[in-house]
Amino acid sequence: MVNFEPREKQGSAERSKAGSYINQVKQLREETEAPVNECLKALEEAQGDREKAKEILRKWGKILAAKKVEREVKEGIVDVYLHPNKKVGVILELRCESDFVAKNEDFQKLAHELCLQIAASNPRFVSEENIPQETLEKEREIYSEQFSASGKPPAIVNDIVEGKLKKYKEESCLLSQLWIKDETKKIKDLLTEHIAKLGENIVVRDFSRFSIK
Repeated sequence: MVNFEPREKQGSAERSKAGSYINQVKQLREETEAPVNECLKALEEAQGDREKAKEILRKWGKILAAKKVEREVKEGIVDVYLHPNKKVGVILELRCESDFVAKNEDFQKLAHELCLQIAASNPRFVSEENIPQETLEKEREIYSEQFSASGKPPAIVNDIVEGKLKKYKEESCLLSQLWIKDETKKIKDLLTEHIAKLGENIVVRDFSRFSIK
């Protein structure tokens, strides 16, 4: 249907609509760092419910990130972190698609946050896909031996072993770890947020952690 209202009236209505959400848009922008127009759209879809709008933005971010994860990452940076006590150091290779994003402050801050995470939480692998099968089998064997004499039914023992194996994966893999600065998020969630925000695929290619024990 064609809208025959004068452009001035239409523009006034749109400004009024945006104005009704202005404080919430500001708060949502501060809490999520999403673009203003996306915050406004999310609030409109959520009918002014800010918490629901956050969920909508997260959903949009994941969809956007999912579309970008197959893109080739030829650019990026190598970041280095040395703990003040000089007993723990980290080298991280973080990849992206363009030199423009590699030089972006948010991208470089992300690299620093990942270095801090690695220094504090000592992951062994980037993701679960990087864990060698023989390592998983060895861990499974250790857990099975621990509970073999417990007297519990085999099915229960198997559930316990699988639970411990799941925990091992979560603690050993950088992307599966809880972020040390916000344990409501995993590192892979932090990565997804930056993929959505910066508009490019971002990949942790490799890292090394050194320590004096």
